[in-house]
Amino acid sequence: MGRPEKIRLGEILVQQKLLTEEQLKSSLDEQKKTGRRLGRVFIELGFITEEQISKALARQLGADYIDLKQYNIRRDVVAKLPETQARRFRAMVLEDRGSAWLVGMADPTDLTAYDDIVRVLKRDIELAVVTETELLRAIDRSYRRTEEISGLAQELQAEMGDSNAVDFGVLATTPGLEEAPVVKLLQTVFEDATQARASDIHIEPQERRLQIRFRIDGVLHLQTEADSKIASAVVLRLKLMSGLDIAEKRMPQDGRFNVKVRGAAIDVRISTMPTQYGESIVMRLLNQGGGLLGLDSIGMPAQMLDKVREVIQRPSGMVLVTGPTGSGKTTTLYAALNELNTTERKIITVEDPVEYRLPGINQVQVNDKIELTFDRVLRSALRQDPDVVLVGEMRDEQTVETGLRAAMTGHMVFSTLHTNDAVSTPVRLLDMGAPRYMVALSLQLVIAQRLVRVVCDNCAEEYVPLPGEHEWLKSELGDAVDSHRYRHGRGCSYCNNTGFVGRTGVYEMLEMTRPVVEAANRDDLGRLMKVAREQIGRATLRHHAAGLAASGRTSPDEAMRVSSQLE
Repeated sequence: MGRPEKIRLGEILVQQKLLTEEQLKSSLDEQKKTGRRLGRVFIELGFITEEQISKALARQLGADYIDLKQYNIRRDVVAKLPETQARRFRAMVLEDRGSAWLVGMADPTDLTAYDDIVRVLKRDIELAVVTETELLRAIDRSYRRTEEISGLAQELQAEMGDSNAVDFGVLATTPGLEEAPVVKLLQTVFEDATQARASDIHIEPQERRLQIRFRIDGVLHLQTEADSKIASAVVLRLKLMSGLDIAEKRMPQDGRFNVKVRGAAIDVRISTMPTQYGESIVMRLLNQGGGLLGLDSIGMPAQMLDKVREVIQRPSGMVLVTGPTGSGKTTTLYAALNELNTTERKIITVEDPVEYRLPGINQVQVNDKIELTFDRVLRSALRQDPDVVLVGEMRDEQTVETGLRAAMTGHMVFSTLHTNDAVSTPVRLLDMGAPRYMVALSLQLVIAQRLVRVVCDNCAEEYVPLPGEHEWLKSELGDAVDSHRYRHGRGCSYCNNTGFVGRTGVYEMLEMTRPVVEAANRDDLGRLMKVAREQIGRATLRHHAAGLAASGRTSPDEAMRVSSQLE
């Protein structure tokens, strides 16, 4: 289709019997009061969906309606229209059709935007209609900043010349600092990491290059490489932002700072470490506006979820969540705290650092530099008359004993521990010096967990497991292995060609039943392990991972990857 004619959205929807005259009139009245666009008013009043509006416009204009969730977007084609203009025009180039570009627009009746797009692309365009929500998501996914980051890194290198020294005393007091190449480079890196859903940014100096990698859904991906000369400028700027000692290059340092990326507040935890070719930096990104997950949303099996809910409502006891770093332990604990956070309960957390901020909860960050340790803060917290206490980690014998004693004296205590599975957790507590009677009386529940990547629904396809994968699945699923339909993601623009979008939890649970408690009271660790394994039965981490593969939530190779960490 060519240049569209000016049309009235309300009249079209009434003609197509998607709206009534009364709904249109009330929407127009609401629009006069609020000034919002009429289409948005229809949606907010619940009269019609965004997809219905887009399809109605497509029918009226004789154009295609494209569901961007199902469309394989090519970044080289999308880049024909710069990101700023794509956002302003609410448009995206989708396909090169030789004599014309196929352009998806959220509002194809915007004639000014249409004319501007033709002028920018210098070629005729064919319009397709897309929903604004999916368009903005596609823009966030597609306009990655790789080339811009490389260009800014080169600009910074050119500014530094042959010197590796950076005068940050001057840089920190220079007017217009936001225009400095190092600042623009870091701002772009943060924006790109946020768009890519990265949880961590790794900045690693190598012999001849500076490597920047993002951890997305638990897996590291190379973002860009730059000249190693800019490493000192990047490191020093980050140290200034986080209040670290810029003169100290021989010792590791930890800090934190906040940045705003597209209006969202990001809490950044930074760790520096001296390496052979300079200081390596890892930054953990915590989106403070992202909201907490509820226990219903973390992927816990229904039967386990019921038991967890029952236990956390008890007046006292200890619940431990175990697993390696980055396995979602804190998310699980805060999901539990979120359910318990009422005006009738006083909740205190002792953390290093405070990862989530939850209204109504008293949160304390430990500081080893001033001897504000887990044990000291926990002992002080117990004098504050709490009902529920969260201890970030059971790191040493003193913290373990204080936590177990608190659980015996009328407090519900949550904490984490680094063990491989649920079975070995009581044994680990005993190894740390906890008295047997305390472990037996105080420990109520152990949850072991990992995170497994979820297959991208946009590019998911049926998958026949390889022989090795089939054997592994059979060991967990038995004869039912061939009755399931497995999936994997082939990779698309929606998932950054990884085949996965997001992660979900894989769990196993050890309840301290009477047989387990009796075994914990005996001086026989082998017996304790045996009884604990019998109590868990087949409901292990491996079995849960295999079940997710059987349901198509994850792929067989991803289930095997996570399970291999348990061996």
